[in-house]
Amino acid sequence: MAISGIISAILIGLLLGVLARFIVPGKQNIPIWLTIVVGIAAAFLGTAIARGLGYADTNGWDWLEFITQLVVAAIGVSIAASMYPRRHIKA
Repeated sequence: MAISGIISAILIGLLLGVLARFIVPGKQNIPIWLTIVVGIAAAFLGTAIARGLGYADTNGWDWLEFITQLVVAAIGVSIAASMYPRRHIKA
């Protein structure tokens, strides 16, 4: 993967993380940096899945690849939200 591909994955990952938080129902008590990390990981994993299934080699914007990445990001945000420790504020 070239540098431009890595930079693209990071930028798409930022977008994926934010969109995934909007898709996942309920409130996610995770910090924004974790959302971004999950989105970046989802960008790489979603691309690997799409290439493995053979539908990521088109010219232009790959909508199926992006949808795959978004689903992976939503699953990742859900998992991260369930595993991240919640802080209880005592009154």
